[in-house]
Amino acid sequence: MLRERVRKLVDSARFQKFIIAIILVNAVSLGAETSESMMAAAGGLISFVDSAALLIFVIEMAMKLYAYRFEYFRDPWNCFDFAVVGVALLPSSGGLSVLRAFRILRALRLVSATPSMRKVVTNLLAALPGMGSILGLLALVLYVAAVMATKLFGAVTPDYFGSLGTSMWTLFQIMTGEAWPDIAREVMAAKPLAWIFFLGYILISTFVVLNLFLAVMVSAADEVREDENRERHEQENADENAAFAAILSELTALRAEVRTLRPAPAARNGHTRPDPGRQLSDAEVAQAVLLYRGGEPIARIADALGASHASIRSGLQRRGIRRN
Repeated sequence: MLRERVRKLVDSARFQKFIIAIILVNAVSLGAETSESMMAAAGGLISFVDSAALLIFVIEMAMKLYAYRFEYFRDPWNCFDFAVVGVALLPSSGGLSVLRAFRILRALRLVSATPSMRKVVTNLLAALPGMGSILGLLALVLYVAAVMATKLFGAVTPDYFGSLGTSMWTLFQIMTGEAWPDIAREVMAAKPLAWIFFLGYILISTFVVLNLFLAVMVSAADEVREDENRERHEQENADENAAFAAILSELTALRAEVRTLRPAPAARNGHTRPDPGRQLSDAEVAQAVLLYRGGEPIARIADALGASHASIRSGLQRRGIRRN
């Protein structure tokens, strides 16, 4: 079927590697457009590469839409690719000329095309709920420290701690590690014990909160890994169940075929009297073993092969099978 062949093509490893290569080439061409000298030397080639890459992305999207139909939009990464390519197809003239700058978003398709990058982004998104509490704690620490700094150092350094807003901005700058020694040195020139405040604030806001962020990220990554392992186990179990069902159906068909090959028993007074001394042939023993392992009782096996119960038991024992 053509749809299935297209699906196998777009899911193949070679096709994915080809798309990744096109994404990288397109990212380089978009970066080259920012250089006036390169555009003057090879502007036509750069524009051709950009247009060819966009055409390939559109063809890829059309192939996936044909292969998956509406299931294509059930994958968030496919929706992301669709939005990125859709923005590139919008006209970039007139009031929409600003959209030309968003063409570089096509380079972000490398995230959706690379499984390892997708896993990193998935871990980040899974950690967002836990990060909300940490951000709230950080905002509380920043607010309390800003109030204290405004009251303690507002009169000494009004440029840094003259108001609550100025203090919060200064403490946020200190938290990022930007020029905090200069700020602390200026404050300590008037209040030598100010180092206690700065040291405590940096330890709490930077190291403690940063470790909390890392702990949440690791926990989220573990949860994502457990979900992936559970999904993989469920898929493996489903595959095993399907294989067992196929084997069971084949065994049922084999039983029906064996029943059709039953020999006509010698009838006397309407009843079957098998020869108790008859030994089963190797083919009959093989059929008896197959039926016995399939759950058939010995009486039914004997009726199917026209042999006595003792002959069936003897044949099974010859194959090393003992009656339960």
